[in-house]
Amino acid sequence: MYKIHPLPNKKKIALPEKFTFPFYYDPHPLAIEASEILQNYLKTTTDFDHNFGLDNNRKDIEIGKMFGVLVVKTKENTLGFLAAFSGKLANKNHWDYFVPPIFDMLKKDSYFHQKEEILNDLNNSINTLENQSYFIDLQNYLTKYQLDYQKKITDQKQKMKRQKSQRDMLRRKLKEKLSPEEFENENAILINESLAEKRTLRDLKEKQNLTLKKIENQLSEYKKKIEDLKCKRKRISNHLQTYLFQQYQFLNQDKKSKNLLAIFGKNPPAAAGECAAPKLLQYAFLHDLLPICMAEFWWGASPKSAVRKHAQYYPACTQKCQPILGHMLSATLVDDNPLLIDTNKDKEIEFLYEDDAIIVINKPENFLSVPGIQVKDSVQTRLQQQYPHISSPMIVHRLDMQTSGLMVIAKSKIAHEKLQKQFLKKKVKKRYVALLGGEVNKYSGEINLPLRVDLEDRPRQLVCYQYGKNAKTLYQVESISNGITRIFFYPITGRTHQLRVHAAHSLGLDSPILGDDLYGQKASRLFLHAECLEFFHPISNKKLTFIKDPNF
Repeated sequence: MYKIHPLPNKKKIALPEKFTFPFYYDPHPLAIEASEILQNYLKTTTDFDHNFGLDNNRKDIEIGKMFGVLVVKTKENTLGFLAAFSGKLANKNHWDYFVPPIFDMLKKDSYFHQKEEILNDLNNSINTLENQSYFIDLQNYLTKYQLDYQKKITDQKQKMKRQKSQRDMLRRKLKEKLSPEEFENENAILINESLAEKRTLRDLKEKQNLTLKKIENQLSEYKKKIEDLKCKRKRISNHLQTYLFQQYQFLNQDKKSKNLLAIFGKNPPAAAGECAAPKLLQYAFLHDLLPICMAEFWWGASPKSAVRKHAQYYPACTQKCQPILGHMLSATLVDDNPLLIDTNKDKEIEFLYEDDAIIVINKPENFLSVPGIQVKDSVQTRLQQQYPHISSPMIVHRLDMQTSGLMVIAKSKIAHEKLQKQFLKKKVKKRYVALLGGEVNKYSGEINLPLRVDLEDRPRQLVCYQYGKNAKTLYQVESISNGITRIFFYPITGRTHQLRVHAAHSLGLDSPILGDDLYGQKASRLFLHAECLEFFHPISNKKLTFIKDPNF
């Protein structure tokens, strides 16, 4: 088959017993070999023209891209690999080297394309109507008339108020000078004046309301034309969306098919099914190929928000791909999720200080601060077992599972409350030490990059100036050796993955922390350690400083 590319396997690498767990993995050597072949193709091909952001001489828009490889075995026991890209490549879905999409929305004269043309025509008609000078002038005239109307009504009411005040004053004077009979005659005149002013206000309102109603009716008729077109557009769009979701049919190894609606149980995220991994598995199952292992890597410049490094391997995204791949791999023997394997049985929490109010510990790396959904072993559960009589929440602050270092624990509710206030008011001073996979040019500085969660790929964080929360980090380089920077971080805020993103992002230090499996490359551990913690004792108010050197 043309889409299968030869995989020499010159080193005679043994096939894995199980297929890759796609959401957390070390690429298998065969997947790495396939990736290197694909990467060499990307470096040399003239099949398409796409600016990945690797050529400084190009001025067009840079768009890095996620690519994937799937090592497969044919019925004839021949080893090869498939290649795919996420989304479109050079504005096309089909390229000879790569497997096709699950469903081709760009196919000319298809049902989807025809309905899309209708939607485009409706959008143009709506846009034309909304930008007609008659419509715009009528809206402006209505706004101006309403303002003039309000002014006239307000002026008339103020005039009536002044006139009433003058009449009241005149009544008091007349009552002193005139006889009761004469006063009644004069007062009747004043009453008639008041009634005449009220009639003037009423007539003004009626006249203005008639004119307003006439303008509003004209606008309403025009708006109805626009609204009818929008309703028609919505009906077609909803129908087309449902049709589209039904066309995305995903197979598993037993050839059982499910569409997007069946997989998600509701409207799926945008672009679900367009990632490389589903495309690869779909082609394999359609053509009776046995999946052996897979890997995905980023090629090109990093996007402005997310952290993506050129030629680096990444897991499949969770929001879009996890439900889809859950079905597609349901009949395939897959590696266990490494994150659910309890590897902490032999890990011990080191106690550095303890009194009646607090405990200061050194948390080991790859150990949870609080229980997870699947893995329950954590600092909190260990301490609750050791101190069953303590009713305090105990955990005042957290460290990422992969980060080692100092934590202060509260042994009473009062201590917990006072320590929390110190963290909230930024009275607690923290220093982290890390090893970065690169040389930092500036020896000290400040990083300000607002962060928010990546809704499509939790728990990753994005740099987002529109919706992100303020995140500030000070840093100081300690040493640089053999391309590795040893650095101190002083976080001013405490956002999720703040130090990891600030280190890895191109607008930060552009050098991921060694061992960072989310924003860099996996290693034996994440080389990030909370080594210094300074706070005031919650009872004595004495300043306490703790330092614990890392094991790297």
